[in-house]
Amino acid sequence: MRKETQKLLVLSLLGLVSVNMAAQQKTKKDTIKSIDEVVVTALGIKRNDKSLGYVAEKVNSEVFEDIQNNNWAQALEGKVAGLKIQTTNAGPLGSSRITLRGEKSMNMDNNYALIVVDGVPLSNSTTGTGTPAYGAGSGGDVPIDLGNGLNSINPDDIESVTVLKGASAAALYGSRAANGALMITTKSGKSKNGKLQVSFNSSLSFDSVLKWPDYQYEYGQGTLAKNTAGQFYYSYGASADGVSTGGTSSAFGPKFNGQYYFQYDPTVNGQSKERQLWRPYKDNVKGFWQTGTTSSNTVSIENSSEKTNYRASLTYLSNEWMMPNTGFDRFNVALSMDHKLTSKFKISTKFNYANTKSDNLPATGYNNQSISYFMIFQNPNVDLAWYKPIWKPGQEGLDQIHPFSTFIDNPYLIAYEMLNGVEKKLITGNVTMNYQFTKDFSIMLRSGIELLNEERTTKRPYSSANYLKGFYREQYIKNQEYNNDLLFTYKKDLNKFNITANAGGSIRYNEYVMNDYRAEGLKVAGDYSLNNAISLITKVPRPNDYQTNSVYGLVSMSYDNLAFVDITGRNDWSSTLPKENRSFFYPSISSSFILSDIFKLSSSTFNYWKLRASWAKVGIAGLNYQLDKYYSISDFPGSVETPGTYPNPNLKPEDNTNIEAGMDFSFLKNRLSYNFTLYQNDTENQIITVPTLYESGYSRRVINAGKIRNRGIEMSLNAMPFKSKNFSWNIGANWSLNTNKILSLPDEFKGESYYTMATVGGVVYYNAVVGGSLGDIWGFKLLRNANGDVIYGDNGLPARPDRIEKVGNAFPKWRAGLQNDFRIKNFTISFSFDGQYGGMAYSQTHHKMSEQGKLTHTLIGRDNPNGTIVGQGVVQNADGSFSPNTKAVSLSSYYGDYYRRANVETNTFDTSFIKLRDARIAYSFSKDVIAPLKLTELTLAIFGKNLWMWTKFPMFDPEVAALNDSTITPGVEIGQLPTARTIGFQLNLKF
Repeated sequence: MRKETQKLLVLSLLGLVSVNMAAQQKTKKDTIKSIDEVVVTALGIKRNDKSLGYVAEKVNSEVFEDIQNNNWAQALEGKVAGLKIQTTNAGPLGSSRITLRGEKSMNMDNNYALIVVDGVPLSNSTTGTGTPAYGAGSGGDVPIDLGNGLNSINPDDIESVTVLKGASAAALYGSRAANGALMITTKSGKSKNGKLQVSFNSSLSFDSVLKWPDYQYEYGQGTLAKNTAGQFYYSYGASADGVSTGGTSSAFGPKFNGQYYFQYDPTVNGQSKERQLWRPYKDNVKGFWQTGTTSSNTVSIENSSEKTNYRASLTYLSNEWMMPNTGFDRFNVALSMDHKLTSKFKISTKFNYANTKSDNLPATGYNNQSISYFMIFQNPNVDLAWYKPIWKPGQEGLDQIHPFSTFIDNPYLIAYEMLNGVEKKLITGNVTMNYQFTKDFSIMLRSGIELLNEERTTKRPYSSANYLKGFYREQYIKNQEYNNDLLFTYKKDLNKFNITANAGGSIRYNEYVMNDYRAEGLKVAGDYSLNNAISLITKVPRPNDYQTNSVYGLVSMSYDNLAFVDITGRNDWSSTLPKENRSFFYPSISSSFILSDIFKLSSSTFNYWKLRASWAKVGIAGLNYQLDKYYSISDFPGSVETPGTYPNPNLKPEDNTNIEAGMDFSFLKNRLSYNFTLYQNDTENQIITVPTLYESGYSRRVINAGKIRNRGIEMSLNAMPFKSKNFSWNIGANWSLNTNKILSLPDEFKGESYYTMATVGGVVYYNAVVGGSLGDIWGFKLLRNANGDVIYGDNGLPARPDRIEKVGNAFPKWRAGLQNDFRIKNFTISFSFDGQYGGMAYSQTHHKMSEQGKLTHTLIGRDNPNGTIVGQGVVQNADGSFSPNTKAVSLSSYYGDYYRRANVETNTFDTSFIKLRDARIAYSFSKDVIAPLKLTELTLAIFGKNLWMWTKFPMFDPEVAALNDSTITPGVEIGQLPTARTIGFQLNLKF
């Protein structure tokens, strides 16, 4: 028999828990020897997966390296059960809202998972522009996605990400990890054979729009006006044909049928002298967008010896986004070193520097300065080229070309003159020292920093709809966080009984400062400086810092590698709570049992059976400065504003209790594995803001109230159906379900009353009622009779209800993911699908474009005589009975009322979808080919992201959320930007 050789098999399917299997390769068959995966848990403690009583799913570096993303977190979408990555679709930086196992807090910003880099928590702070997603008519600005801390992490520097889902998994991180944690481990120098290794990773990708709304190009701009001959007509300005119909934003004009009308003539910047052909310009929205490009190049060196490991990498990424004149550049430096000073003393350090810079990032939301606003109002008969000169002749820099409405800014003015610049410098790093006093006793001291310096500029030119005399803004943001940990570890083996005890403490300090300067109006057009301000508004920063001191402990016990028990305890002292409530303690206990070994069930068919269970209680501190009354700086120099929120000097921490249990199975020599988890999470004593009587001098107050329960199921399946020398096939799948229930609310919201947690645009309300769920969308619906028929009024339009109702829920009933990986000789082929079932989202874009007759569904009734339509439904008779509606109304009145902005029902849609999330084909050259080139690895690949999508959601993307200031609000589409379909090429080489 041939001598057995050891090989490392890595099953990493769908990014679920990877299983490292030391396998013995025999002739024509594999025999699994052992399963012993190592994962990184809280405080950076490395543990064997079999010893954990909770789920810790590990995603390896290939997921981030193979499919290049501007934001590494988006590579996780669909690959971990219970994990959701929500973005705003607001540009190339793509700030992410990462949640695990659903929503737990009534405050949407309190549901994020904690991000930990090399054992040090990342504050991941986000500062918004101070503007809501819906701002039409407000005269203000628009939200801009300027990215958060996640954007600065270089995916090529990530070695692995371990997802700790429940409170038990992240108990040692305290309140910050009540919603779970993502443990990022960056790469360190571990080259083979002690040789210097140089790696080069280069990619070039191209972006195009994945999905467009269903625009109609059969009818043009107009108001259903008729000329003296009784025919529908169009006229830009008053003409021989009749009064002007060119001032409307609606497309209820004549059908394109070869006729001629007086139209806009760009050569005279007014009405044409002769009638022009009435024709559609089908590329007048899509033609504005370009093919985006992203190039990324990373070079790294690493080496290792008996005492020292080190790695250094440089990355430069350049993005030109799909919207003209937008994009960003990012430069990353990463340094890592481990060194054994003595046999007992080891020191390691990691340093990461990221510089993200952009001259212009796109604005989002529904307001004049966003390109979304222009796309909504663009009419089928308007040529995009008419806007390209930007400025009227002789009025350069002073008066823009916007011939159809002064409220609709020129798209090229938005792209090339309304600039949103940012330069963000982020430094993260840590120094860790380990000293091994004895074989059993050691100490670890770690100090980590996060230093953010961000400079922003906002430029608005003369004649922009909201700033006729221009606008200029400078913001300077500093966020500093320091984390220091001290951890003692004691290990003891007592025959079959093993015990490990960890005890330590930490100090976390965060300080945030923002200076804000605004020039309201410019003395000289085009001179963007504070000295050129007509009115200069300076906001002096107020103190904004907080500190948390902690002590914690962990005891891990095991018996003969058959049974494992973990007990943890942590006590925090938070500066955000009053002195008498500042200290709070929370424990956890978890256990796992290897039943296949306990009952000696292992065989060639049935390999592994693990039972796990855990319980944890976590305290959650509130936001800073909620205990006392603080004045804020007013826009008027030398004055302050009284706060509108009454502080609570008796605030208490929230309580989060988590219970979970599950089993892991492995069959057929570990070629088939399955695991499932059941969990329940109760969050009570929530810190929320509720309305109060205005007579008190305040509009809101902070209280402790409310209880939320989350229950869910998670399942994953991994399989290797085929494996041979030249062919292998891996399959992975995951499925998760989460149900959410509101168990209690403050006393004033009992009965039929509800608590409004958030509102968007004044029409969509996230209301909480006992028995309801977080994410419930409320708003006006259609009025219906007992048979479900729509009730119409005497005016022929839908009758309006007098109260809002629940329309749906923003979150899906379940999510799933599926990945296939093939290896055919030197080729590897992989692709993954993911999707969700259920969930609803309100669309502001759908409302406005339906109201204006610009979507294909508004073609119904266009051929009716006199431009009228009879709505399908009933009218109520005097005796209370119902009869069919027969009242005809104009098309514009019908569509404008049926899809009115406040009618949340008719503008809310199912967000179920299936996406081909990513795909990759790679070829790795054999060693005999690359050896003469002095290379150890050479791979060429083509990859894609968001290549295909099925959904009934009518707008750009069902994975929609609104950017309200800095809050990412799921379930609402307010001026969404298009989603990109990406195709790219990649080169990886090592020598």
